[in-house]
Amino acid sequence: MRLRSGWPLVIVLACALGAQCASGAARAGATEKHTLHVFAAASLADAFAEIAHSLESSRPGLTVRLNLAGSQQLAIQIEQGAGADVFASADERWIAYASTRGLLAGEPALFARNRLVVIVPGTNPARIQRLADLARGGVKLVLGADAVPVGRYSRVALQNLAGMPGFGRDFATRTLRNVVSEEENVKSVVGKIQLGEADAGIVYRSDVTPAIARFVRVLELPEAANVIARYPIALVRNGSEPVAAQAFVDLLLSPEGQRILERHGLMAREPGGP
Repeated sequence: MRLRSGWPLVIVLACALGAQCASGAARAGATEKHTLHVFAAASLADAFAEIAHSLESSRPGLTVRLNLAGSQQLAIQIEQGAGADVFASADERWIAYASTRGLLAGEPALFARNRLVVIVPGTNPARIQRLADLARGGVKLVLGADAVPVGRYSRVALQNLAGMPGFGRDFATRTLRNVVSEEENVKSVVGKIQLGEADAGIVYRSDVTPAIARFVRVLELPEAANVIARYPIALVRNGSEPVAAQAFVDLLLSPEGQRILERHGLMAREPGGP
């Protein structure tokens, strides 16, 4: 090191070390690590994985962790103190549950919609050709439990069908007698039908991904009987990453986020919605 005349060596070394430390601190700050914990309904798995990747790409040092389960399970986990920053539910019932208990920060925003379909195994062992066949004796039906959003929606849809010509007023009652399993999230319903462990199940349209479509057949519900699921999202009050959490929500509500949701089979939120 070449010393300027009259500068003590200790001062020169101190300046050099100080500059190195400042440079190192700046580099460390630029890559500071953060983890965002997003609790989301199981039906959002594929779409939220892409949303998470997009957010991570735009924010160096950020990792998004998805906790995917039934909305009712997620709400209870948050109530019990689980470390969540964002809560995305498949219905408004469980977001309201969290809100009334003071667990959320700010008002929830609706970000997507979905609809129901009936799926049967590709081999269709019960020979189900039409929706009315769901009430036939011996059919093994799988639904989400009533506490699960898809389970509640399914029961409403069955009641709606019972009011339509060709089904009979007792259609829902007869169909529910055929339920052999009630699942805690929609992915479990899909899995049982994909593996041929039951004859039919009611799931979201977005659950019939290209990978699943190879193993199942789809029966569409008439529009008059179908139920439109509305998905709300909110920041969790005691979350540790409020800035990243808001960035996740903002991306979800943006045109880019809405395109990602539609690419994964969900419907965009209603125009002019909150």
